[in-house]
Amino acid sequence: MRAPFRVVVITGASSGLGAALAVSYAGPQTALGLIGRNRERLAATAAACRAAGADVDSAAIDVADGAALASWLEEFDRAHPVELLIANAGTSAGPDPESPGEPAAMTLRQIEVNLVGAVHTIAPLVPLLCARGRGRIVAIASIAAYRGLPYSPGYCASKAGLRAYAEALRPRLAPHGVGVTVACPGFFNSPMTDRWEGATPFLATGERAARRIKRGIDRGRARIDFPWPLVLGMRFCDLAPAPIGDAILRRFRFRIRSA
Repeated sequence: MRAPFRVVVITGASSGLGAALAVSYAGPQTALGLIGRNRERLAATAAACRAAGADVDSAAIDVADGAALASWLEEFDRAHPVELLIANAGTSAGPDPESPGEPAAMTLRQIEVNLVGAVHTIAPLVPLLCARGRGRIVAIASIAAYRGLPYSPGYCASKAGLRAYAEALRPRLAPHGVGVTVACPGFFNSPMTDRWEGATPFLATGERAARRIKRGIDRGRARIDFPWPLVLGMRFCDLAPAPIGDAILRRFRFRIRSA
């Protein structure tokens, strides 16, 4: 299914890319289901979308809470049959650059939100979308899904898992009329990027990233990867012999401060 989408659900809508996508889809005769953890910021996003003419239902839910999220999604879908589902909620963290490893709790929290939370978002609506024979699911991964970065093992693992999960769904759901888009963006302005200590090459504004992703979604693209220099660099490190890729990536030292 391609645009126009009249019923859109977005997780991680309280700030950053999720908020920008919500505003970009807001308009008259559009129903939005917005999910986020920060009540105040989520309310601000919802208000901006209502000002644009959209009918908005929002909920402060942690996507790691699968039962609560499934209940809300199913109730929303009964009132507004979902046409576009964007699994965008995410978190990032990383160990101190001098630490030999990442604490297990830090790794598991990122996997819980970025991967398991996306499954909690997508799985409840898959049977409903397939029964209607239309709709599109979007998974917001990252260029970090292409190659593990030595200073963010948990984040890379979670995004690689999300990319693989969504790519597996795509051919499975296509015969039922449901499309799947996997987005792997690079750096853009967001609260997550604000906690990044290190170089941010080809940094885009959050609004520009949202426009590019929305354009790809509306055209029914299966993949949205950008910017190409970073994508190609990550692909090179992935395809090169491991010692070469590892040596290149060790040169780019950074740290992601915990939220």
